[in-house]
Amino acid sequence: MKVGYYPGCSLLGTAKPYDTSTRYVCQAIGLELEESPDWTCCGASPALKMNNLLSVSLAARNLALIEKTDVTDVVAPCPFCSRRLKNANEELDVDPELKKKVLEVTGLQIAGKLSVHNLFAFIRSHIGLEAIRSRVRMPLKNVQVIPYYGCYVAEPGGASDESDPKNPTSLDEIMRALGATVLDWDFKTECCGAALALTKTEKVLELSGRIIREAEWRGADLIVVVCPLCQANLDTRQGDINSRQKTRHEIPVVYFTQLIGLAMGLSPSKLELNHHMIDPLPVLRKKGFLA
Repeated sequence: MKVGYYPGCSLLGTAKPYDTSTRYVCQAIGLELEESPDWTCCGASPALKMNNLLSVSLAARNLALIEKTDVTDVVAPCPFCSRRLKNANEELDVDPELKKKVLEVTGLQIAGKLSVHNLFAFIRSHIGLEAIRSRVRMPLKNVQVIPYYGCYVAEPGGASDESDPKNPTSLDEIMRALGATVLDWDFKTECCGAALALTKTEKVLELSGRIIREAEWRGADLIVVVCPLCQANLDTRQGDINSRQKTRHEIPVVYFTQLIGLAMGLSPSKLELNHHMIDPLPVLRKKGFLA
């Protein structure tokens, strides 16, 4: 199956392990990624706050480029990216005047033929649990995981199509298909502070600290995420959280594609699991998953 692939800015920088593991996993499950050679930033939330026309035009340009390929679906691992592409697609479909303005800005025609998906939701709905389960070579037995979706994924109008926005289950189901023990909790879609890291750092430390504290209290070995910004806030800020809150948190935060890759037998180095601030490999060895 071939789909359009929009990696987004983060996956070429701080979230490179997400991009790397995504490409390996998609190849393993038979999902061919067709990346546009000239994509640009989707605008994410900053452009949306500044100027709606700018935000829609940035997303529309990427959609127009992907439309030139022979795909009808496009996936984006980052929830911010998939939401902007999806929302722009919908806005252009219902607002001819906006579509005309975007054409003037971009110089590109948008046919509106693409269906936009967040990567994990697409894997769950279009690849399916049985296909994932059939490729598992090293089940994640004895590994207790907490699926953290973040606020941008499941809320109404968000990046996925969860039937219950307050209690999404797709990521839980994928983790169970890998053989992991999935722990239930009430913080699946709580905000980690998102992009406030620079302007309101203390608030981010407070919100991320609550999530980490709850995950550890539940007995999680790993926090599993689908969002590069969530991963950055929860992983890189544990030192600051410990310093300010007098705690000793040290729980690894990994991308769901990295765990799929591990269960399929890919090496930790290929999946760039050594690129996180809190190293997940000692935990995986302790649980008997890695030699």
